[in-house]
Amino acid sequence: MFKGSFPALVTPLKDGSVDFDALKRLVEWHIDQGSNGLVPVGTTGESPTLSHAEHEQVVEAVVAKAAGRIPVIAGAGSNNTAESIHLARHAASVGADAVLVVTPYYNKPTQAGLIAHFTAINDAADIPIIIYNIPGRSVVDMTPDTMAELAKLPRIIGVKDATGDLARVPATRITCGTDFLQMSGEDATALGFNAHGGLGCISVTANVAPKLCSDMQAATLKGDYATALAITDKLMPLHQAIFVEPGLCGVKYAMSLLDLCSDEVRLPLLPVADETKAQIKSALEFAGLL
Repeated sequence: MFKGSFPALVTPLKDGSVDFDALKRLVEWHIDQGSNGLVPVGTTGESPTLSHAEHEQVVEAVVAKAAGRIPVIAGAGSNNTAESIHLARHAASVGADAVLVVTPYYNKPTQAGLIAHFTAINDAADIPIIIYNIPGRSVVDMTPDTMAELAKLPRIIGVKDATGDLARVPATRITCGTDFLQMSGEDATALGFNAHGGLGCISVTANVAPKLCSDMQAATLKGDYATALAITDKLMPLHQAIFVEPGLCGVKYAMSLLDLCSDEVRLPLLPVADETKAQIKSALEFAGLL
């Protein structure tokens, strides 16, 4: 069910508020472009600066618009276990297919604390759970051995791995088994991730290049790495340009050039600088998107 290209969906904003009309248009566009699923209200969806009400409304809107045509993995991460439980229960109640739960940031829990956190969510919410391991932002790294303990739980089904360490994929296959879902959280290494045993990417770049990202994923899953490499070559400057500044700012600017949504973001983030804009525009042209 969860394979291929899953855009880490941006939350369009207009004059400080969520632009639900643009959000619904994006869902339809992604389905038309071949995205294999959607991940609303992760960090690329500006979850840190959305209110709880906005968070829930975005999940509801995406699930309703997708209408079962592609799966929806709702962001439900927090460094507060009770808040993650609340968000996971809400996602389940409105029909999301799974939740994405990041390792608790700032608190720096031990590996035992990570097990307790995810076990509590597993026990409290009746919905599949995908762990989001991103030590560069959360400042805690879930080890493959810890993940193996969590993989024994009935609702922990996989991981979004943003470590950038491709050796993690086979290491996790050894500890968690080959049925444990592994999805990349880093666009630039998504091809190699699948070559090592991954099944997809929760992608920032797919917000603006959904068909290319989906085609690349489909090629890897068929074992056609020559085609996947040709698409990756085309997309690599865009992967890089989007992340010159925080990725959601970069991809929103790219999307604004294609009239998909505005480049508005919430403080403490800002729209990208002019120099970055020029790099993103050049990368879009290189990829044949502009």
